[in-house]
Amino acid sequence: MRAFLDAYFGLRAAGTTVRREVLAGCTTFLTMAYIIIVNPAILEAAGIPKGPSTVATILTAFLGTLLMALYARRPFAIAPYMGENAFIAYTVVGVLGYPWQTALGAVFIGGALFVLLTVLRIRTWFVQAIPASLKYAFAVGIGLFLTLIGLVNTGIVTVGVPGAPLKVGMLTSAPVLLAIVGLLGTSLLLARRVPGALLCGILGTTLLGYLSGVTPPPSRLTGLPPALSPIFLKLDVMGALTWGFFPVILTVFIMDFVDTMGTLIGLAARANFLDDKGNLPEIEKPMLSDALATVVGALLGTTTSGTYIESAAGIAAGGRTGLTALVTAVLFLLGLFFAPFLTSVPAYAYGPALILVGCLMLGVVQHLDFHDPTELIPAFVTIALMVFTYNLGIGITAGFVVYPLLKACTGRAREVHPGLWGLGALSLLFYVFYPYH
Repeated sequence: MRAFLDAYFGLRAAGTTVRREVLAGCTTFLTMAYIIIVNPAILEAAGIPKGPSTVATILTAFLGTLLMALYARRPFAIAPYMGENAFIAYTVVGVLGYPWQTALGAVFIGGALFVLLTVLRIRTWFVQAIPASLKYAFAVGIGLFLTLIGLVNTGIVTVGVPGAPLKVGMLTSAPVLLAIVGLLGTSLLLARRVPGALLCGILGTTLLGYLSGVTPPPSRLTGLPPALSPIFLKLDVMGALTWGFFPVILTVFIMDFVDTMGTLIGLAARANFLDDKGNLPEIEKPMLSDALATVVGALLGTTTSGTYIESAAGIAAGGRTGLTALVTAVLFLLGLFFAPFLTSVPAYAYGPALILVGCLMLGVVQHLDFHDPTELIPAFVTIALMVFTYNLGIGITAGFVVYPLLKACTGRAREVHPGLWGLGALSLLFYVFYPYH
């Protein structure tokens, strides 16, 4: 079996082992298992039943990540996106008043367009148009974004008061203290180069929470999944094909386009997958995987899917091949029956891993040219807005706009790839049609 896995996934060539890949896959899963509960909870606000939505979330993550593992052979996990699900639930359905079936129709249309653009290699052309400075900025921005998520989820940082949007949390509360203990303990494991340090930190902090009584252990480990029939194939594609719905389709399309592109490049930079031109070889394979996952997800009854930034946790744990993704996919499938246990892992246990992954992703900042303002400023704008707007898409699109404009205004327009002008134009449309609710 080891020989087969080595031959299929190229473990030896990637400088990894079966044990390391399995640990990495488990780490990725545990850092993103929250999506099993959070995505259905958000979509319930749109009227999508929570039970069937949970099944749709798990199956979409399983199928998308399995495709990433066996076809793209990359250590990236796929699941329904956070952000896009909130946009559908709270804006498209809640504010604009469209039914969730029509909203899923827009998701399906966006996914179908992605499949077409990927097969025609148009998405690859756009990715190759992105300058190296922005690609490395994506990695740094994703890392700091993960750190902020971890700090907020653990309660170390919380919502502030007028004039100070963030402030330090209640550090004397039991969950925050456990998070700090988990952060220090995991840091020590990383410093001592213990294999599977992030996973050990997550499990150890979870166990400590159980033993201290801060989080009660789950009353049962397993349970049968509910029926999918109430939402399966209930999308309304024709209802979405109206002129009035065009801004919604455009927003869904651009959000997924830039989120997936930025996440893939950022993760690839962290894993040292980029070539000497700053491109990810065979990037069309992971892009096709997430495009097909979006199409399948809409049919199953959930929102836009794509590569998850939490994959960085598995990469930091040593994951380098599709075997990492395969392990994550299998664990998602098991989640259909072990949801009571998996969802009992508290935020204070997996949050420290996200904080430290952000630290580990900062290394690529050394590749930025700090002496060329036309390279540095767009990268800075990208990083700052990715983090401080709490929206990866805002930061990425801002970089696409600022970079070519700054180059053109300094007489260096010839340095801008033609495709980047197209991305800049799409990004401007994003800002024009984005519902600022």
